[in-house]
Amino acid sequence: MEKVWLKHYPSGVPAEIDPNAFSSVKEVFEKSVAQFAERPAFTNFGVTMTYADLEERTAELAAFLQKGLGLNKGDRVAVMMPNVLQNPVAIFGVLRAGLTVVNTNPLYTARELKHQLNDSGARAIVIIENFASVLEEVLDDTAVEHVIVTKMGDGLPFPKSLVVNLVVKYLKKMVPPFQLPKSIAYKDALARGAALELDDVAVEHDDLAFLQYTGGTTGVAKGAMLSNGNMVANLEQSAAWLMPTIKGSAALIVTALPLYHIFSLTANCLTFMKIGGHNLLITNPRDMPGFVKELRGVKFNAITGVNTLFNGLLNTPGFEQIDFSHLKLSLGGGTAVQKAVAERWQEVTNVPLIEAYGLTETSPAACINPLDSREFTGSIGLPISSTEVGILGESGDVVATGERGEICVRGPQVMKGYWGRPEATAEVIDAQGWLHTGDVGIMDERGFVKIVDRLKDMILVSGFNVYPNEIEDVIAMLPSIVEVGVVGVPDERSGEAVKVVAVKSDPTLTEQDIIEHCRENLTGYKIPKIVEFRDELPKTNVGKILRRELRD
Repeated sequence: MEKVWLKHYPSGVPAEIDPNAFSSVKEVFEKSVAQFAERPAFTNFGVTMTYADLEERTAELAAFLQKGLGLNKGDRVAVMMPNVLQNPVAIFGVLRAGLTVVNTNPLYTARELKHQLNDSGARAIVIIENFASVLEEVLDDTAVEHVIVTKMGDGLPFPKSLVVNLVVKYLKKMVPPFQLPKSIAYKDALARGAALELDDVAVEHDDLAFLQYTGGTTGVAKGAMLSNGNMVANLEQSAAWLMPTIKGSAALIVTALPLYHIFSLTANCLTFMKIGGHNLLITNPRDMPGFVKELRGVKFNAITGVNTLFNGLLNTPGFEQIDFSHLKLSLGGGTAVQKAVAERWQEVTNVPLIEAYGLTETSPAACINPLDSREFTGSIGLPISSTEVGILGESGDVVATGERGEICVRGPQVMKGYWGRPEATAEVIDAQGWLHTGDVGIMDERGFVKIVDRLKDMILVSGFNVYPNEIEDVIAMLPSIVEVGVVGVPDERSGEAVKVVAVKSDPTLTEQDIIEHCRENLTGYKIPKIVEFRDELPKTNVGKILRRELRD
């Protein structure tokens, strides 16, 4: 196919990257910590960890995982914590040990956590104590053998670490009681690892770097197998697009999206590690006044986020008084950026809000708008280097320019498949290597892509995938539910919101009953915002609920 988009690439961005530039993410990391040893790598709670610090702590953790716990190459290790300094230490420590990272949402309910730990076959988990009580509920029903527990302030020097830990546990009461008698304290793990020798494990392209979980159409979350080859390619692609704007400086990026999310993991943590950049980790971005306070006096060069994050900042008093003179890049993804938000962002910061597009299954970057754009276009941009994007019709052929079809992606960043689910893999990756995204789009004569609809029933809430089947399964657990359908509806704040339409046998069952039941079994962003009761649901002649009619 003709790559018409190449004629419209920004100056300095190559048509192709070298996917073999590095053998693994581990090799990228080791080069960076040697080259940028004295530079700041991560800052959190006012404390900065240099690349030299990062090298030392990750070596200690990696040695402990290998020699202290006896984990072997390819074993899966879950990492379950918010954006604190221990998070990148855990991620890179696991990779340096030749193991696979299973990024785990710390807000998971016991049901969700049990599924992910069992599905991934994780042998170990590094978890922050705030959520250890959830792990306690399910640990005996999983294959997890080793638990490393960290406290919020463990990445900070004494006495700040002690103060933060005491405040979090006793003043703010953010740590529910838990009993994990065989667990190991994070600081003890590092101390023990310091006395052990780290084996240099050979890691190649085909070895898994991450099992990155994404919702399933069957209501079951699936682990996208992101190999070291996938991640190295996407890092090369991201850096190639970024460097003409950032120009290799020790750039500071604001990292408010959680590192367990593929967008933040690759765009912030990994890409800025590769170029010797500096991540400012925001632990609780929901506290918008606190977030704005953290940005005061910080000379930041880049920020990533989803539409709700940018909108929240814009509506927080004091944000407009921040110094944006060093800001070069504002990148939005995960869900559609609203034009009104983008225009107001540019008005306040004098920097355009650039939209990008990707999926967990593409590591994630697939398309991005030129970073030298000066206005919001509503497009998801051009296919990035070494990437083909085809708008395919029902026949499987590329449609004519401007015609609607399914957005399909082909490139070295496309996942190996879903962990343990060959049938699900075959449903999304065809014989020609096209990954079928489920998004309907058009491509113009310059190669810019625009999303116009969605084939899947997936709901996008503030950049997080929500699958109706999972919520329907949870609600169907209630004995007085006769049938239930779940759809996404437009929402000014989150892009889309979850709507439940149900038929009940018990007239006393209320909307709040359903919401509370969901709250006990689902992560916060999956909780329904709207509940509607009907006498019956629209169905096909074979009894399948017509979700499109529920939306309409």
